[in-house]
Amino acid sequence: MSYSQPPGDQNPPQQPPYGQPPYGQPPSDQPPYGQPPYGQPPYGGQPPYGQDPYGQQPNPYGDPYGGWSDKDFTTTLVLSILLGSLGVDRFYLGYTGLGVLKLLTLGGCGIWSIIDIILIATKKLPDAQGRPLRQ
Repeated sequence: MSYSQPPGDQNPPQQPPYGQPPYGQPPSDQPPYGQPPYGQPPYGGQPPYGQDPYGQQPNPYGDPYGGWSDKDFTTTLVLSILLGSLGVDRFYLGYTGLGVLKLLTLGGCGIWSIIDIILIATKKLPDAQGRPLRQ
């Protein structure tokens, strides 16, 4: 038993690949796949310049969670020098858990207190919200 093609159908016509026009034909007026038509914003795209996403209005009083801390640099440094071994500087900055740990270990036997004084003096220690200390 032999399987052969019918006599009139020796070379079937080739079809173009899916989504592309056949070679030699002019391109259609539709944009290519994955790109939005010209003049129309993409789905889920950014809002136009100057408009906030999701219809939110900017806060006229500034960002309450950004910018500078409400804790003072000088106050933090003085607390760290005088009462650092008791963890008062960490309590002041909002690190309650570290303040208790520093209190129980007496400032890590003094080593932790010295490290905190250096971190505060070089302005590398932010408050508990991650904001830099106010001058």
